[in-house]
Amino acid sequence: MKITAVLIVDAIEPCLPFWVDRLGFEKTVEVPEGDRLGFVILQKDGTELMFQTRESVAKDVPQMAPALTGQGIGLFIEVPDFDDLLTRVAGLEVVMPERLAFYGMREIVVREPGGFAVCFASRVETA
Repeated sequence: MKITAVLIVDAIEPCLPFWVDRLGFEKTVEVPEGDRLGFVILQKDGTELMFQTRESVAKDVPQMAPALTGQGIGLFIEVPDFDDLLTRVAGLEVVMPERLAFYGMREIVVREPGGFAVCFASRVETA
């Protein structure tokens, strides 16, 4: 089984510098919608993330349009190098400051340009 998050946003273009330039995802599929993007697939190290605009979803599946309000999803992403990640998310809104969770993860939650809260975490080695 494979699960891929599809993040519904007003515009995809503002999200790409964060996911592609800062985090190193590659844009593998791009579907234009007029003069802008309507849908993209991003991939990195076997991970896949999709973005689709509200306008594109409403055209594709009109019955879904009334449910497309706000950002009702949070992402939890494990990273191998937490210090490197901190440099990549510098300047973004911090939703939850860095912490060491009781379950052994070093974590920070930031808001990515599409408005979604993303928790980045790295397992802390215990002595």
